[in-house]
Amino acid sequence: MNRKIGILRGINVGGKRKILMADLRSMCEKLGLKDVKTYIQSGNLIFNSDKPNSELENDLEKAITKKYGFDVPVIVRTEKELENSINNNPFFNKDADIKQLHLTFLKEIPSKENIEKTLTFNFEPDKFKIEDKDIFILCAGKYHESKLTNNFFEKQLKIGATTRNWKTVMKLTELSKN
Repeated sequence: MNRKIGILRGINVGGKRKILMADLRSMCEKLGLKDVKTYIQSGNLIFNSDKPNSELENDLEKAITKKYGFDVPVIVRTEKELENSINNNPFFNKDADIKQLHLTFLKEIPSKENIEKTLTFNFEPDKFKIEDKDIFILCAGKYHESKLTNNFFEKQLKIGATTRNWKTVMKLTELSKN
C-alpha cells in the first residue's frame, strides 16, 4: 500500500467547521484507509491506500459532507510527491528561517494563462513561486498578514488550494515515514 497525506482546508478555524481528529480517523478507517494518523487539529491525515489521489479526495469530501453537513476541500499527495515538494522549494536552504516558509497545495496544475496572470502580482517583501501543484511562499512577516492567501491563489488560478507552514510540512513528511 502507498503512503498518502491528506490535507483538509478550513476546518477547526475559529471554532467553525469543527471536526474532531478521532472522528476523522474513524471515518477514514470506515472508508478503507489503513494506518490512519492525524496531525494537529487543522486537518492533516497520513494513511495507506492504493486508490488514486483524485478518488481519495472525492471519497473524503463526500464522506465529510455526509457526516458533518458542510463541504471541506481535500487535497491528497503521495509521500514521494511531498518529498519532491520539499526538495523543490526555492526558498528552503540551510540559512532559511522556517517560520517564514509556507507551502500552498493546489488541487491540480493551474493553466499556463492563469499562472502568467498570477505572476504579474508583486507583494514584496513576500515572495512566491508556482511549480506544478505547489506554491512556495516566503513571508517577510506573519503569514496571516500576507496577501498570499488561499483565497488569492484560488481566485487567480481558479483551482482549490490550502496552505501549511513549513514546520507542518516537515512533520507530515516525518510522520509519513513512521
